[in-house]
Amino acid sequence: MSSPTQRSLLDAWRQGWPVPGFIVSYAVLAALTASATSAQWGSVRVNLALCALAAAWMLLPLHPGLRKRTPVMAVFVTGIIIITAVLVIRDPWFGFFTPIGYGLSFRLLPWPWQLPGVAAVAVLAATAQAHSVNKDTLPGLAAYGGMIALNVLLICGLFWLVHRVEKQHDERKQALDELGEANRRLEATLAENEGLHRQLLVQAREAGILDERHRMAQEIHDTLAQGLTGIVTQLQAAEQAAGDPVRWRRHFTAATRLARENLAEARRSVHALRPAPLETARLSEALAGVAGRWSALNGIPVQVRTTGTERPIQPQTEFALLRAAQEALANVAKHAQATRVGLTVSYMDNEVALDVRDDGVGFDPALLGDRGQASAGPDGTSGGNGHGMPPDGDGCGFGLIAMRQRIQAVSGTLHIESEPGGGTAISACVPAVSAQAGP
Repeated sequence: MSSPTQRSLLDAWRQGWPVPGFIVSYAVLAALTASATSAQWGSVRVNLALCALAAAWMLLPLHPGLRKRTPVMAVFVTGIIIITAVLVIRDPWFGFFTPIGYGLSFRLLPWPWQLPGVAAVAVLAATAQAHSVNKDTLPGLAAYGGMIALNVLLICGLFWLVHRVEKQHDERKQALDELGEANRRLEATLAENEGLHRQLLVQAREAGILDERHRMAQEIHDTLAQGLTGIVTQLQAAEQAAGDPVRWRRHFTAATRLARENLAEARRSVHALRPAPLETARLSEALAGVAGRWSALNGIPVQVRTTGTERPIQPQTEFALLRAAQEALANVAKHAQATRVGLTVSYMDNEVALDVRDDGVGFDPALLGDRGQASAGPDGTSGGNGHGMPPDGDGCGFGLIAMRQRIQAVSGTLHIESEPGGGTAISACVPAVSAQAGP
C-alpha cells in the first residue's frame, strides 16, 4: 500500500532531480575517471574520451523543453546505457555508475518504458559484479546468468512497486478530487434547495393569505352582504310604513334581528367557526331553519323536503351545501320575483344533492359565462347572477361564483337550469363522504 509520505518523497525526488541529480552524476563520473586513467583498463585516451562523452551526453536533459519530449529522452537513456556498457566492459569500477542509469530511466521515461531501461542497466550492474567470474566455463556462465537474473528481477520488482505506489496515490488523489467535486456540487445543491425552501415558505404564506382573503370574501358575501341587504330592505319598508305603527314595528324588529344575527355570523367568520344553524342541528334541519327565517323575512313561502335516509356527512360538505342554499335564496329574494320556492335535499347512496327551485322570471342560461356569471342580463345590460337580473349588490356577480367554488372545493358539481318566464332551478351535487371517514 502506498502512503502520502512515500508519494511526497517520490514527487520531491522527481522535482529535485535536474540539478542535484546531475551534480551527483558528475561527482560519481569524476571519481571514476581516476580509475579510467589506469593503464590496466585499456587505452587511457579512449577511457577519458568515453568519460567526456558521458559528461557531455548528460547535459541533454538539463533543457526543460527536451525533458517533456519522450522520444528524445528515450534516445538519451539509450545513449547513456550504451556509453555505460562500454565503460563497464573496459573498467568494472564503472559498475558504480549504473545507479545513475536507474535514476535517469525512472526520471525521464514514462511507464512501462522504465522497465526496459532499468533492466538494461541491471544487466550492466551484473556484468560489473561478475567481472572476476570465469565466463569460459559452464559454472561461470551459470553464475553470470544468475547474477543478471537476480539484478533484473530485484530492480524491475522494485520499480514495479514504486509504480504501484504512484498509481495508487494517483487513484486516491483522483478519488479525493471527485469526492471534493461531489461535495461542492452537494453544497451548491443544498444552497439551491435552501433557496427553494425559502421561496416555498414565502409562496405558502402568500397562498395562505390569499386563501384566507378568499374565505373572508366568501363569508362576507354569504353573511354580511346578504344580511346588510336584508337590513336595508327592512329599513326601506319601515320608512314606507311610517304611517302604520304596526307595520313599522314589524320591519324595524326584523332589521334589528338581522343586524344581531349578522354580527354573530361576522364573529364566526373571523374565527372560521361553523355556521350557527349547523352547530346544533342536522343539515336538513339547518336548511329548514334557514328557509323558514328567509320566508318570514321576505313573505315568500318555501317548501322544504328531505328524501332518502339522512346521515352525517363531512362538516365542510354540509357547510358548502348550507351556504349554497343561502345564496340561492338570497338571489331569489333579490331578482327572481317568485311567489313560491322549493328546497329539496336528497340523500343517495354515494351523493347528496341540494335543489332550489323558484317560479320567478327566469333567464336564458346561454347568457351565463364560464364561471357562472351572465354575460348579459335580460335587458341587454352586462352582468347577471344566474337569475336573469343584474349582479349582486356589489356589481360583480360574486354570489354565483362563490357558490360554484364552494361546491367544487368539496369535489361537487353545480348545475343551473332556467328559461325566461319559466323560473330557475339550481342543483348542487356532492360526494356523500361519511363524517366518520375524516377529512
